[in-house]
Amino acid sequence: MGLGELSPWHLLILAAVVLVLFGAKRLPDSARSLGKAMRIFKTETAGLREGDKKDEDQPAAATPQPLPAPAPPQAAAAARPVDDGTTVNGVPLSDVQRTQSS
Repeated sequence: MGLGELSPWHLLILAAVVLVLFGAKRLPDSARSLGKAMRIFKTETAGLREGDKKDEDQPAAATPQPLPAPAPPQAAAAARPVDDGTTVNGVPLSDVQRTQSS
């Protein structure tokens, strides 16, 4: 018997330790929860595989168009008005506040 092999005695001792740690009442609930989780996992992985197959079957006619390039930074800087230094209590005014106060 090699070092990594489990004999029936090892499995019996492991089962006894689990029974002592978790108790007889919790084991069925834990097994039920584990079964539900495995079922959900299996369903989701099967759905992903089916989705991949559907994607491969569809032609590549609907390829997404590349997005337009963003405007150069100079154009954005030129669009902003120059700050005329108008402040109230040391806080600069926005363009809207300057036009409303005049």
